[in-house]
Amino acid sequence: MAVTFGLIFAGLMCYYGYFLSVQADQVINNPYNTRIAAMAGKVIRGDITDKNGNLLATSQVQEDDSVLRVYPYGRTFAQAVGYHSKGGSGIEAAMNFELLSSHSGILKGLVNDVTHQKGQGDTVVTTLDARIQQAAYDALGDYSGAVVAMEPGTGKILAMVSKPDYDPNQINEIWDRLVGEGSTETCLLNRVTQGLYPPGSTFKILTALEYIREHPDDWEDYTYECDGAFEYGDYTIRCSENAVHGHMTVRSALAKSCNGAFANMAESLDKDAMRSLCDAVGYNSRLDMALPQSATSFPIDQNTDTWQMLQSVIGQGKTQTTPLVNALMAASVANGGTIMKPYLIDRVEGANGKIQEKNMPQSLSKVMTPEEAELMTELMVGVINEGTGSVGGSDQYQVAGKTGSAQYDSSENTHALFVGFAPADNPKIVVSVIVEQGGSGGRVAAPIAKAVMDAALLQ
Repeated sequence: MAVTFGLIFAGLMCYYGYFLSVQADQVINNPYNTRIAAMAGKVIRGDITDKNGNLLATSQVQEDDSVLRVYPYGRTFAQAVGYHSKGGSGIEAAMNFELLSSHSGILKGLVNDVTHQKGQGDTVVTTLDARIQQAAYDALGDYSGAVVAMEPGTGKILAMVSKPDYDPNQINEIWDRLVGEGSTETCLLNRVTQGLYPPGSTFKILTALEYIREHPDDWEDYTYECDGAFEYGDYTIRCSENAVHGHMTVRSALAKSCNGAFANMAESLDKDAMRSLCDAVGYNSRLDMALPQSATSFPIDQNTDTWQMLQSVIGQGKTQTTPLVNALMAASVANGGTIMKPYLIDRVEGANGKIQEKNMPQSLSKVMTPEEAELMTELMVGVINEGTGSVGGSDQYQVAGKTGSAQYDSSENTHALFVGFAPADNPKIVVSVIVEQGGSGGRVAAPIAKAVMDAALLQ
């Protein structure tokens, strides 16, 4: 009998641990949770602010005592902050329990209970910066795509923009149009974490690093003569816009984004080592974040045929990333080889002003050595100063970056991408940009990143 009860107890403890680590947030924040419904009847939903106290979401009590949820910035923070009604999304959904918790003090709580008044919900303070967010939103303009900016040394997300967007103040009025039968709207999708795209030539940061690792003594002796096309059997890989780059080294191949040179390098790369490097950056998994995510993909192993490998290492084929994971790739270089866990919530404050929860920076993975990060920074500076990323440069600070033009259909149409950080010698911000159907990363995505960096570094 004792053994039986012991096994039952052990099983319950295992399930409890699983619940806390996997299911707790989903159950607690489920809008159909009866406890949440009871809390909503007693608490005025708390505010959501940016890092500087600017209101991103607030509750206004109306004359008839109903409560209206208001989003002062409208569309600018749509997918990041989300909406409260219709099941909720974004931070509104992820922090539902905290926003409906009220830490206003014991005496205030007793008074509210006696007078049947609602308590004030706690305030969620995000890592977002309204000024940087606005700059990213404005720079993306009428394009569909995404922009994410973060601090490489902490993992704090400073801006998270996704377009097309919507006005969360009108979510009830436009809901049927957004989700009704036959709707083709995609504005509820947070492209920063859920949008899957071929990374294009931004991926060459990893390919260059792996080649250097496998050729530590002679990588600087590598040469390739680019005539605009690399042939492998019956297949051909062409350089963007049919460019003929001529004599290429690893440095110049990254700066000029020569597809032929990187395909040539890839013929000798260790497939398992390349897969391990991608896994360390965040490929083939989902991050531990509250927001919904799509799993990125670098499906290469020793059994993969060479042709697929050649496509994958230039960011095509079956390689898929999200703008956030692309940002983490750049952040690994900017932060001396270590990726910090990205996060959106800085702290939760009670109405009494006391901090109820506080998030701190955490290391996520070690991608490369500090020496490798220093070298990759040097190569990425070359992209800006001597290559395809010149439009993303600044005469007031040094940028390190990589452009990308990712083919997404058989007609050779491309998305425009850019990843980079600045200042190169003391990185404060990493920016990742994807412009759907934007064409050239250097001409279209890089200027958007520059506008975001300017907002963060010059104002």
